[in-house]
Formats: sequence, structure tokens, C-alpha cells
Amino acid sequence: MADSSLFLPDLSSRTDVTPFFDQQTNTFSYVVKDPQSPACAVIDTVMDIDYAAGRISYKGADAIIRHVEAAGLTVEWLIETHVHADHLSAAPYIQERTGGKLGIGANIVQVQEIFGKIFNEGTEFQRDGSQFDRLFREGDSYTIGSLRGHVMETPGHTPACTSHIIGDAIFVGDTLFMPDSGTARADFPGGDARMLYRSIQRLLALPDEIRVYVCHDYGPNGRKVLFQTTVGEEREHNIHVGRNSNEDDFVTWRLQRDASLAMPKLIIPSLQANMKGGQLPLPQDGGRRFFKVPINGL
Repeated sequence: MADSSLFLPDLSSRTDVTPFFDQQTNTFSYVVKDPQSPACAVIDTVMDIDYAAGRISYKGADAIIRHVEAAGLTVEWLIETHVHADHLSAAPYIQERTGGKLGIGANIVQVQEIFGKIFNEGTEFQRDGSQFDRLFREGDSYTIGSLRGHVMETPGHTPACTSHIIGDAIFVGDTLFMPDSGTARADFPGGDARMLYRSIQRLLALPDEIRVYVCHDYGPNGRKVLFQTTVGEEREHNIHVGRNSNEDDFVTWRLQRDASLAMPKLIIPSLQANMKGGQLPLPQDGGRRFFKVPINGL
């Protein structure tokens, strides 16, 4: 894994970021625009689901599409920072209407192998990441108009987590939360608390000025929901991994904390769809689609 000093963010380029918040799952999606052209990327989208009724809709995704169309933007990328366990991706729905390539970290193949077995997907489920247009690896780059995105592998929450430096901003998925919320859990199959700590330390070695955009916020202690901080603020004030943190203490605390947490409400449908690039299960007889529930599998 490359040292974070090898990544050279373009701090002279202030990336244009528009957030979209899904209240049901406390998820932030982002439209990231090149300031010099209509090109943009869409990061970590959400498909709406009424789980109890088994109904899906696209209110949040449609809001992103309306924004793209109203601003005359061209979607070049749809990026998933990882396989989300708390919401379903709307990337295929948006891609069908706006175009763009769908990308995720190359270690998606590990996630597909783990959860392909848990959900008994069978041999027809390809565990090679072929459901995505691009599998990002450490040090990869890509363009959004005149902007260049750089990929950092930041595993720990999941094996396939990546963080994306785009101009003067970095999109960290669930690897980091706001400073007063700390870090994400690391107890899902394939997660690793020690690896999470080391990934975060690489992020905290980046320049102070880089704007950090998180995927979730829950407004702890009654504060309003927030989505953006900086590397410097995280290094100084993150309650789990800030300046006075210790790796062994973090791992011990994280394991104890995670053992007390319930599974996310939408983990079963989310994993089944998201490990396939957001695609819903194939129709069965009569055209109906079904998610599986593994008994004692998670």
C-alpha cells in the first residue's frame, strides 16, 4: 500500500461539491463538478426502499438527476466508495438516465466472494467485479473534465473501501465520520479494526486543508447534521483516532464497541444489491424479484 505522501492533491483547484441527504439512512451523496467544464461525478447514491412493504422508489436519485439536468452537467463517473450495508445504491438507475462509468475498489471481488457464499448466490453470480465498469486500485487516477481523481485504498470497514481525492476534496465513504462521531464499525465479514486504524492514519497524513466529505452523519448530541470537515480538524479532534490516539487502544475499543451494535436495518437487501453494482435480484417466475434472508448468516 502506497504512502499517503505520494498523493499530491491539487489544492489550487476548489472542487464544486453539491451534497444530497437521505434522511432514512442518514447518507450523503455528492455531485462533484469540474469548475472548468460541465463534467461531474456522482458519489454514493441511494435508492429508496420501504423494507416492510418490499417497495422501492427513486425520490433521492431523481433529485440528483434533476440537478444534473438543470445545471447542464455531463456525468462521467458514478463512484461507490465501498459496498454499503445500510442503503441500496441507485447507481444503475442514474447511469441508465445520465450515462457515465460505474467504479468501485478492486477488492470488491473479496466482498463478492464472502457475501456470495453467505447469500448462497450460486455459480451464476460472477465474483470478478464485472458488474462494474472500472475497478479502482491503489494509486489509480481518472479524470472528471479537467479534474483528476486519485484513488487511495482505505480498507478496514470493508475490504473494498476506497477514498477519492478530487482537487482539494477527499471523499472517504464510511472510513471516517465527523470528528465528534469518530469512525465506522469494522465487524462486518471482511472488516478489520487494525486495518481501519492504519487506513485512517494515511488519510490524516494528508495536508490539513483538504476538505473531507463523509458518507454518513447522525447529528450526535442534538447538533445539526453535517457532511464536511477537513483533514486538520480530523487529526486534531476526531474522538477515536485524533492526535492522542493509539492503535492497540483503538482496536480494543472498536472491537468492544462493535460487539454491542445491532446490524443495520437494511443490511440484507443492501449487500445483495450493492455487491452486484446496485442491481436488484433477477426476476423469478411471474416477473417478481426476491431478496434472500440468511438464517444466522450475519
